[in-house]
Amino acid sequence: MMKSPGVPPRTNAPLRSGLDDLVRRRVLVPAGSAVIETVIEGTGPALVMLPSLGRDGYEDFDMVAAMMAAAGLTVLRPQPRGIGGSSGPMEGVSLHDLAADIAAVIHAEGGGRAVILGHAFGHFVARMTAVDHPALVRGVVLAAAAARQYAPEIAATPRRAGNPDSPVAERLAALRLGFFAPGHDPTPWLHGWHPATQRMQIDCREKQGVAQADWWHAGAAPLLELIPALDPFKPREKWDELRAEFGPRVQTKVIGNASHALFPEQPQAVADAVLAWMRALPD
Repeated sequence: MMKSPGVPPRTNAPLRSGLDDLVRRRVLVPAGSAVIETVIEGTGPALVMLPSLGRDGYEDFDMVAAMMAAAGLTVLRPQPRGIGGSSGPMEGVSLHDLAADIAAVIHAEGGGRAVILGHAFGHFVARMTAVDHPALVRGVVLAAAAARQYAPEIAATPRRAGNPDSPVAERLAALRLGFFAPGHDPTPWLHGWHPATQRMQIDCREKQGVAQADWWHAGAAPLLELIPALDPFKPREKWDELRAEFGPRVQTKVIGNASHALFPEQPQAVADAVLAWMRALPD
């Protein structure tokens, strides 16, 4: 991927949070016409982590994944098609196809049942997986999931931030507007974008005939919603949207001093909330 002029080089090594004794392995999982590269670490109940629009799940999730594995989970991070070793058709792909990719990973490496955490765009895939493959899904974590409707200028920020041909100043402005709380450095997120994957994911939502009503309910799975307190994709007046619709099936945790990026902003708070909820889930 070409970098826009002025983008600082990537200098940060993957975060380990002092947990270097944990062994990570990469596997390639066949998934129909796709192959899904997945990073796996830890032992215990399975947690699948799905990244946001056009981004990979390695560095964005690295610190939280290490925390979760150290706490006794098997953490699986499948890369979306077009990122790392993940491959497969990139045109005419629907949310059902992406859900099938995740189902294949759970079958092959997750012991046949898992909690799925979807960050931002990842929550669409997580919910669709719970609808299409309910026996595989113990519960769904909706991390910085957007409201049913939100402002067009906010909806445009992922494409603006992830465009490597745009000036750095414009990309940083988009990151500050849509992704990072005041006082948080958005510079690391000038990296980690994959435009071809982003285009495929946008297309699978907008043009492939899968209505919001098809995936919004996430089947009958228990839901944990992590709401960043400063997320413009989920303004305060929409915080009770899911609980009003689905009642006690939804638990909500507001994460302070965080916006849509969430994971690099408040990793410990995210890990604590997910672990507490997962420990209370029925087997």
